[in-house]
Parts: sequence; structure tokens; C-alpha cells
Amino acid sequence: MPVTDPTVPVLDLSASSIDLTRQLCDIESVSGNEQRIADAVETALSAFSHLEVIRDANAVIARTSGGKVQRVVIAGHLDTVPVNANLPTTLEMIDGEEHLVGRGTVDMKGGVAVALKLAGELVDPAVDVTWIFYDLEEVAADLNGLGRIARNRPDLMAGDFAIIGEPSNSTIEGGCNGTARIDIQLTGLRAHSARAWMGENAIHAAAPVLAILAAYEPEQREVDGLVYREGLNAVGISGGVAGNVIPDAATVTVNFRFAPDRSTAQAIEHLREVFDGYEFEVTDLASGARPGLDAPIAQQFMKAVGGTPAPKYGWTDVARFSELGVPAVNYGPGNPLRAHADDERVATREIAACEQGLRAWLTAR
Repeated sequence: MPVTDPTVPVLDLSASSIDLTRQLCDIESVSGNEQRIADAVETALSAFSHLEVIRDANAVIARTSGGKVQRVVIAGHLDTVPVNANLPTTLEMIDGEEHLVGRGTVDMKGGVAVALKLAGELVDPAVDVTWIFYDLEEVAADLNGLGRIARNRPDLMAGDFAIIGEPSNSTIEGGCNGTARIDIQLTGLRAHSARAWMGENAIHAAAPVLAILAAYEPEQREVDGLVYREGLNAVGISGGVAGNVIPDAATVTVNFRFAPDRSTAQAIEHLREVFDGYEFEVTDLASGARPGLDAPIAQQFMKAVGGTPAPKYGWTDVARFSELGVPAVNYGPGNPLRAHADDERVATREIAACEQGLRAWLTAR
């Protein structure tokens, strides 16, 4: 049922995608505080008779049912990282180009705005479309709204192709790297530091592990025509008891970003080979996603939006679609290097270009 609470923010889907981005950004929606923006999205989409609107916690799903041969899923998250004196948004000229400045402009309300505008306007798209606007992307993976939908209602994510509107400079970034995080536990023998010879220093035992990491040469692996750069790095080290105690335990935390032609099992096996002789605990593990560009529908998408596809080095929710057998890509406005920055900003031309590309593809007959 449409939300009727007069306190719900009003979104004008007839506005330009640039103005709509600003409307969305100015609804503060830090992870865990998405109810107001989800209410606004649900209210706006419920006004269109060509859409079936479904609410799942603070995620909103809208889909067409035109009996088309193919279905596409277009998704974007509603939440942002915490605000740091960068709301409300402002329009500014930077390096001779208009930018929308403020939290969420890049990650990823520009992509959400484009999707919302097209969801309302495209009454009879060339393919049936499921639009997903979800919550809790910027926090722990087990809380992710798209992951929740995948577990509880995988039918809502079914399709022949999927697009996540993550920032990609309004060009296609195929698939994504996988990620694994491990804790290598090092042990020693506690002793008084005045009699260090009576103990074994666990922090010193981390030196060979760090040497392995420093000498490691990450691979560049070609997957379906795109070259993915891997990375293996220490991202944390901890240990110590007191200023006069030889520590008997230390931990080195390592992050492995692996190409999507490796399975999670293969990634862990590789880590066992690299750290042969060391025990470790896997604390985080997520599979990557292959580029998903070989399907005919993906080829049509590339032709419509133009540009040269690139690999996505970071992990994104395209992997959730890949796990369900749906090829997926990243395509959205904004430079990913600006995501989460205090000066987060997007060139307004990129928002317009993203809308133009998606519109051209979704209306091509």
C-alpha cells in the first residue's frame, strides 16, 4: 500500500536525473537510517500503475510485467557512509565543470536517481525490468539488503542480466574481484622483558610473514577479455601485553583480492600455499563475479552505452547476482575514487550520460 504519512519526503520523478540526485542526497540515509528514503521511494513508485511495488524491510522492489522475452534487474543501494559536514548538497563549478557536491553523490545516489526516473517513465520498456533499491550496503556483508533479498526472495532477483549502479564514471565495469581476509596467529612464550631470553617474542615471529607479503608479486589475470589485478596485503597487525612483557601472541591480518576466475576455495588454497607452515583463520570471504559480457543481451547493452569495458577491482554486489547465475555489470555515474570522501562529488554530465545510455538500451526495439 502507498505510504500516506505526510512526513515522508516527496520525490519528484519528473525532475531531471541531476535534480533527483540532489533530492535523494538531501534525505540523510546513513546505513541503518534508511526508512525515510525507502518510504519516499516506495511512495513515488506506487504512483505508477505499470509497476508492481514490493517492500522488504527498507528495500523497495518495483517491476514491470509486460510479458517480454527477457528480464533485466537494475539495482542500487539507498544508504551512505556517515555524513561529515557535507550535506545538504551544493552545485559547484570545479575545474570548469558543474559538479554536485555532497555525501552520496557518487556512492551511489546518482545511479539510484537515474534508475528511479527511468522506472517511472518507461511504461513499456523493450525488456521487463525489476528495479531494486536496497538498504545496508555500506556495512557488514551479512546485513546487506540485497543479500537478504537473495536469501528470502531470490525470485525477485531473477533475470537474464543485471546492472548495479555503482560509480564507474558512467562506463561499464565488468564483474568484480573476490575478497578474502585471514588472521595469521603467531605464538611465543611470555616473559619479563628484563629477562627476554626466557621468552619467545610472538611479535618478532611476524617478521617472516611480513617478508612473504613484501616479496609477493600479485598476478594480473585475464578473465573473459578483461584483466583483473590481484592484491595481497597486510591490513592489520596486533599484539602486546604490557610495556615490560615479552608477548606470547600476535596476529597479522591479511586481505587477498583475487580475480573472478578463482573460486573461493581456490583463493584459500592459494593462501595456504603462500603461507605454508602457518595456521590462519578465515574471517571474511566473498566470491568474485566474472565480467558477464559474453551474453547477447550484454553485447547489446555495451553497444547502446558505448565506451570500453573495464574490470571492477573492488568487490560489489554484482557477485550476488553471479552466485544466482545472473550475469551482472557495474554501470553508474561518479568516480569511485571520490566515494566516501569528504569532498565527494559527481560531474553532472556523468549523471546525464548514464541516464542517456540506460534509456537508449531499455527502449531499443
